[in-house]
Amino acid sequence: MTPTTPPEPATKRLSRYFFRGLITFLPLAITVYVLVLFVTWTERTAMQMLRPLTGDFYLPGLGIALGAVLILALGFLMSQRFTGKLLSLIELPFTNLPVVKSIYSSLKNFADYFSPHEQDAQQVVLLKMPGHGLSTVGLVTRQSMKG
Repeated sequence: MTPTTPPEPATKRLSRYFFRGLITFLPLAITVYVLVLFVTWTERTAMQMLRPLTGDFYLPGLGIALGAVLILALGFLMSQRFTGKLLSLIELPFTNLPVVKSIYSSLKNFADYFSPHEQDAQQVVLLKMPGHGLSTVGLVTRQSMKG
């Protein structure tokens, strides 16, 4: 005869199901909420910017279209030689403040990973901790620290 474990109390099972459901629901709900806030903000901002030019005429979705045009214009400007130097001046406070530097450099490295490069210098690497069974995934975003 094999020993059996006593059944789990119903309240403990219900609380476990509740927290699993909550952990599943929260990331989805927060993502949708942030997207709704962003779209609402872009629409409201676009409406305020375009009202003086268009009067009462406004199409829903114009804020997203305006945002896409502004991002394209920024991308074009960043492709020009003189704006790279201007950006480095604008980045200066973000790269010198201790806490801001950590956040900004992490986000910039992540974004740089997805930007097109002339050479395929970016790699995914697995770093193993010596003497431990731990390892972490890293992104090599440049081959040298020059320029």
